[in-house]
Amino acid sequence: MKWKIIAFTIFMCFLLVGCTEQAYEPKEMNKETDICKVCNMGIAFEDYAGQLIYKNGDYEVFDDLGCLVEFLKDVDESDVGAAFIKSADGEEWLSVEEATYVYSKDYWTPMNYGVLAFPSKDAAEQYMKEHGEGEVLSYEQLDDFQWGIHH
Repeated sequence: MKWKIIAFTIFMCFLLVGCTEQAYEPKEMNKETDICKVCNMGIAFEDYAGQLIYKNGDYEVFDDLGCLVEFLKDVDESDVGAAFIKSADGEEWLSVEEATYVYSKDYWTPMNYGVLAFPSKDAAEQYMKEHGEGEVLSYEQLDDFQWGIHH
């Protein structure tokens, strides 16, 4: 009977490990070698950078949120582990799906998309009070956003 309990316990441990969702973390950027996958520009302003982490561990970097979102439209979602964007203050990596965005044609970004990322809607609204008007966007709204007209 003890062997059955031990075998069952081991089986359950393997089952739990196999069912655990893998956590993906942003990679450290290298300004010397990282190049935006979409526009081939160097990552001169890391505070606006984005990353796509594939489930197999490969990753791509982007110099602007607009480049990242455009690239995501052509990627098989089943291959994507996570995607991150730097917060507008450049202090933290945010999940692109969980961040709140603000657009203004007057906000500067490396590729002139004018969309900044924030950890919360409150942070986005506070930024707009301090830096001028803008439009708050969710991740879902970025899918329909007219990225191409800002170049």
